[in-house]
Amino acid sequence: MGAYRTERVGHLVQEKISALILEGRIKDPRVHPFLSVTRVRVSRDLAFADVYVSNIRENGNTGKAVEGLQSAAGFIQAELASFMKIRKIPRLRFHPDSGIREGFDIVKKIEELTGDKDAGS
Repeated sequence: MGAYRTERVGHLVQEKISALILEGRIKDPRVHPFLSVTRVRVSRDLAFADVYVSNIRENGNTGKAVEGLQSAAGFIQAELASFMKIRKIPRLRFHPDSGIREGFDIVKKIEELTGDKDAGS
């Protein structure tokens, strides 16, 4: 399978899962609209899709949200099947991604450091 096709399928999966989360169509209470699908990696044979999810809330628990998404994986795959016209829908595996939260923390620390330097001058 070409790398371009798996990348394209990954983008479609990311787009559809993000829309389902934002629209509130996933009824699990652990899944909330502050979740962000950061990236999707699809295997070459389209058997699996690793979906990385981040929480943009400061006190959010990404682990519980990932559990909620994993329990709704059958529903999400059915929605993907109706949206994507491909023969084989990848089996979804959700993983927490702390990249966005870490990015916010780094920016906050940089702002604190630059604020301290300006105060000392």
